[in-house]
Amino acid sequence: MAAAAVLAVCATAAVAASGISVRQTAKVTGTNTDIWAKIGGFCAIKDWHPALAGCEESKEGDATFRTLTLKDGGKIKEKLTGTTETGYTYQIVDGPLPVKDYSASFSARADNDEPGKAIVVWSASFAAKGKPDSEARGVIEGIFKDGLKSIADGAAK
Repeated sequence: MAAAAVLAVCATAAVAASGISVRQTAKVTGTNTDIWAKIGGFCAIKDWHPALAGCEESKEGDATFRTLTLKDGGKIKEKLTGTTETGYTYQIVDGPLPVKDYSASFSARADNDEPGKAIVVWSASFAAKGKPDSEARGVIEGIFKDGLKSIADGAAK
């Protein structure tokens, strides 16, 4: 029994050690609730992310999914796993990205240092799939950077 417990702990540590985390933020003009009203719908991502051609939301039982259509024709299926007043969490179920075990959060929070500003936070943890960790990290960092830049540019107008 003790050997099984040690093995389980070692396996968990190995998974944690191979995990990749990415976190990026953007400061935008407006309150977090005003910003969230513009960007926070689960399929609103199609309105502000430059890599997307479309988004289709669907239900499977009680679960909510979105299928993102990339401008190059690729598709990414994601599952909504939680929501707050100004945030949500999701997982990638299927798609062409070089990641697996991908879980992410996307939210807007008040900037306590600058009234009238909000901070949009996008973070994810995942493992690389079929590519080196550095390449998988670079892909996700690029996706986050492009999306957050688009939000910041749009929110400033």
